[in-house]
Amino acid sequence: MSRSLVVGNWKMHASRAQVNELLGALKAGMPALARIDVAVCPPYPYLMQAAHLLAGSGIFLGAQNLAVEASGAYTGEVSGPMLGDVGCRYVIVGHSERRSLYGEDNALVAQKFRAAVSHGLVPILCVGEHLAEREANATEAVLAAQIDAVLELCGDEALAGAVIAYEPVWAIGTGRVATPEQAQASHRFIRDRVSRGGRTPTLLYGGSVKPDNAAGLFAQPDVDGGLIGGASLVADQFLSICKAALPR
Repeated sequence: MSRSLVVGNWKMHASRAQVNELLGALKAGMPALARIDVAVCPPYPYLMQAAHLLAGSGIFLGAQNLAVEASGAYTGEVSGPMLGDVGCRYVIVGHSERRSLYGEDNALVAQKFRAAVSHGLVPILCVGEHLAEREANATEAVLAAQIDAVLELCGDEALAGAVIAYEPVWAIGTGRVATPEQAQASHRFIRDRVSRGGRTPTLLYGGSVKPDNAAGLFAQPDVDGGLIGGASLVADQFLSICKAALPR
């Protein structure tokens, strides 16, 4: 199994004061989490502030999105080289909110994945189905299409060092959560899909993970950690989730 990883996706939340407070609390809790990897993905304006605060802490920095292009006349966009320049290790690509709210399709997500890798970032590729797709027994077809778009553009080895986050869209921000068995089934399918040739990507679950359900989810053999939304903005909750990912 991959080394466990827990990533906090702050989405469009926080202020300078909140970044100071939250990261201070997370750094204080890190000595107990040395056996797993922890990362946070603040909004763009706070990346530099977070990078300074996290220096030497053992907590990795990530971003929530990136442009396909490396530079140029693309007003409002942020490139992979810029993210690397401010200290990012990870970048989320294809989050369900980017797909549904901003029209990012599988082809564009694959291009962003390729851009991340080409600029030395570790992409966190988000995949997952909507409720109607699950009810139509189309979960595996949806996941296959999302993953295969990356494999076809980037090659069979593209996912070897990447992170894939399974986020059932019907369980994000709804208070619903996949059962551990549902999460395991989807993670098993993903691992089987990408593990040919010895590829061993880290697989995260990303659907309303909370302190009270994290242990059950992380106990599944193909769940290597979590991509955490709302709970990552509350230090005690996020640290509790991280502790649930510690190896037993």
